[in-house]
Amino acid sequence: MLGMTTTSPRPAAPPPPSSGALDTLVLGRRIRHLRTARGMTLDDLGRAIGRAPSQVSMLENGHREPRVGVLSAVADALGVPVAELLRPEPPTRRAALEVELERTQRGPLFASLQIPEVKVGKSLPTDALDALVRLAGEVQRLLTENAATPEEARRANAELRARMRAQDNYFAELEAHARELLTAVGHAGGPLSQRATADIAAHLGFSLHHVPDLPHSTRTVTDLAHGRIYLPQAGAGVSDSRSPLLQALASHVLGHAEPTSYGDFLRQRVEANYMAAALMLPEDGAVAYLQAAKAERRLSVEDLRDQFAVPYETAAHRFTNLATRHLGIPVHFMKVHEGGTLHKAYENDGVVFPSDPLGAIEGQPVCRHWTARVVFTLADRFTPYYQYTDTSSGTYWCTSRVQASSQGAFSVSVGVPFAHVRWFQGRETTERATSRCPDPTCCRRPPSTLAERWGDQARPSARPHASLLAALPVGAYPGVDTTEVYEFLDRHAPE
Repeated sequence: MLGMTTTSPRPAAPPPPSSGALDTLVLGRRIRHLRTARGMTLDDLGRAIGRAPSQVSMLENGHREPRVGVLSAVADALGVPVAELLRPEPPTRRAALEVELERTQRGPLFASLQIPEVKVGKSLPTDALDALVRLAGEVQRLLTENAATPEEARRANAELRARMRAQDNYFAELEAHARELLTAVGHAGGPLSQRATADIAAHLGFSLHHVPDLPHSTRTVTDLAHGRIYLPQAGAGVSDSRSPLLQALASHVLGHAEPTSYGDFLRQRVEANYMAAALMLPEDGAVAYLQAAKAERRLSVEDLRDQFAVPYETAAHRFTNLATRHLGIPVHFMKVHEGGTLHKAYENDGVVFPSDPLGAIEGQPVCRHWTARVVFTLADRFTPYYQYTDTSSGTYWCTSRVQASSQGAFSVSVGVPFAHVRWFQGRETTERATSRCPDPTCCRRPPSTLAERWGDQARPSARPHASLLAALPVGAYPGVDTTEVYEFLDRHAPE
């Protein structure tokens, strides 16, 4: 599904650590500083701790987090306590500059601008190192200023995606809430029926009301004062009527209040969607089903969908929740518009999504050779499509499907690294592609013959997204006409 460059990918630098976390870049610089101060070579330290010099180099460059035993051996060899190695500040000003530059040029800013990587070694003068760090900071500042209003949305999306990756997209507290509700209504397992969904609402003290005049900017409206949840009448364009109701109930259970920021709004939306899926595909039953399928080497998102009678996208999302935690399989997910842009995505398997200099992936063009784009070219959109793609971070296998929506067609794709494809149906596919993105010669630059013929003759007019200039619509709930909602509640409130 995914893209490949002609050069080796930059190694991913550890992000700035959260409080209490081990900063491997700083640790590596402290080890190197102490080693050179004692006149030791990489070979010397390697022999002292029983490791190859290359392993010591990986440690000093921040590419590896050492085990406690190795860290203790290094401290003994250097004649310092372990606490000395773990001090959070770099040993020198130069080391601090090196750490900053390493982080910056391995991040999305340098990658998106296609800036060649500078070797951060002893031969790089300190004044040049300082200038590079200051220049990168100024570029970042200017990009942030120019981003204006959409910056908050992009930053919030990037932060949320990082949190999901750190947790393997698994939220234990939300699973517990779902399990408690299912137990309360006596759900015995298998697909969650419409009646069971209504039972959950009643258990939480809500009555359901299907109305023809639901505000156009809403999927549901909850009247907390009277214990009512308003839903659209049947056939109002909702693919699964359980989903919006369960999301509304999840928001109530989780105590969601008026969002204080766009980041808060996104967090609430993700939590409500997650819990709704955890109710429709309960963890215990879904995990047992998936583990049995893995044992038989027949994992399939389509089969998971059919087993629990949910939409394909819901099954794909739920698979990402459970695959790493319960199956030991890293995974990625993409939803791509037929126009070729990335709508939303998740990964913990090392795949490299297209991103802007600030790390945001939403709205970025997806390589034409990825499964998520190739699937739009097929005549048969009902049969699952499988493809291997060689990428900058390895070879990935992916399965993709196209689904319609009011905003056009989208492909929904789930993929895994080549090493894990043996567990999946569709692994025998002979479809294979290679992508060199973000190299512009891969698919973003038109073939020379077409460019010569049409370069001076074409004047296309772009169709911008409605939210292009306003990522965060005004109002307490982004995109919702609050006045319309209040007038609706006034009309329908009991006497």
